Amino acid sequence: MNPLRTEPQRLQDIADRLAGYDPNALAVAQAQAFIAALVPTVQGVEQLALRSALGRVLAQPILSPLDVPSHDNSAMDGYALRGQDLRSDGPTELKIAGKGLAGLQFEGTVAPGECVRITTGAVMPAGLDTVVPQEFATVVNGVVRVEPGVVRPGDNRRLAGEDLAKGAVALPQGRLLTASDLGVAASLGRAELPVRRRLRVAFFSTGDELRSLGETLDTGCVYDSNRYTIWGMLQRLGFVDLIDMGVVRDNAAALTAAFEQASQCADAIITSGGVSVGEADHTKQVMAALGDVAFWRIAMRPGRPMAIGRLHGGTVLFGLPGNPVAVMVTFYAFVRGALLQMAGVQGLPPVLLKARCQTPLRKKPGRTEYQRGIVTRGSDGQWEVRITGAQGSGILSSMSAANGLVILPHESGSVNTGDWVDVWPFEGLI
Repeated sequence: MNPLRTEPQRLQDIADRLAGYDPNALAVAQAQAFIAALVPTVQGVEQLALRSALGRVLAQPILSPLDVPSHDNSAMDGYALRGQDLRSDGPTELKIAGKGLAGLQFEGTVAPGECVRITTGAVMPAGLDTVVPQEFATVVNGVVRVEPGVVRPGDNRRLAGEDLAKGAVALPQGRLLTASDLGVAASLGRAELPVRRRLRVAFFSTGDELRSLGETLDTGCVYDSNRYTIWGMLQRLGFVDLIDMGVVRDNAAALTAAFEQASQCADAIITSGGVSVGEADHTKQVMAALGDVAFWRIAMRPGRPMAIGRLHGGTVLFGLPGNPVAVMVTFYAFVRGALLQMAGVQGLPPVLLKARCQTPLRKKPGRTEYQRGIVTRGSDGQWEVRITGAQGSGILSSMSAANGLVILPHESGSVNTGDWVDVWPFEGLI
């Protein structure tokens, strides 16, 4: 049994809570809601050094043990002064009383009419609250001259705790840790961070027509490309341990052995092929025999057939279609979000951009369509998108040519040239 947090729900119980649930014509949003209710979250936690925590999921909130910055300090190289000393009716002239450097603060007393030479990051001397940048000051014989209106009282001073106050949440639980997060943790003196353990995901392709790389292609056979795209999509997540189980032939005994082996070591299993309605192979039968599994026809293009469920040992199952583009689209539409949820990631919705469509697109309401697009800047600086060409679900080269997916919503109809559409950029995704 996998150590995942959840009391397993029967798929029928989840389905009963979805209004209008129809496994033969399921809207994308309904499928996503179903999966969100199904998948659990890993509970294992480990402590990692900062440089090993990049791309991992923070298991606990990190509170700031101190004010950041710890003292009021200068945001500029220049001269620190009292704001009340600034004149509005003419130039302000101030005598230089000393200097304060980052890491070596000015310890003296500053009288009215005096200022302190200061560098960026240096602690503000007692009683001073304003910094005039050095390029806006004139210095003659130890006297600084500042013209009226150059600065206002309080300008160019960073307040203690302005970035983070002591006790504030510096990094929230569920954060997918980035380079800037490591910097924040280091600024708090943290050498290690608590992160959730990696997800273990097994994957394999099914079909007698598939051949692994290096094998001879017989007539009617094809090389298995899906395992490589699935591997790549999983690898990009950063918090997954991958278990590649190769190609499994369309044989009940072989499929049963593969599922049982995967369920012993994986939190999730991803398969490609064998889930289409009416297919005569054994994949669907074996899935149904080994767990609580639903078979869907989703109102989308590409990627209509899909299986979702839980094997008897608790491992979550994602059965994807066999066509290469459909595998990628269903992974990004459903599986990626589910794995983020299983890993404990919070607050990471997909980033969409608006782009003008350069060509008309035919579409009927009643299904969500994902078309491969190429996004560029128009002459006016706005984003524009054109379709890569033929959109067949077997044309994998179109995914290589594209830099994003044009998402046409369930209720929408055809798109005219110049209409604005949503695009899911591939940058950082694929």
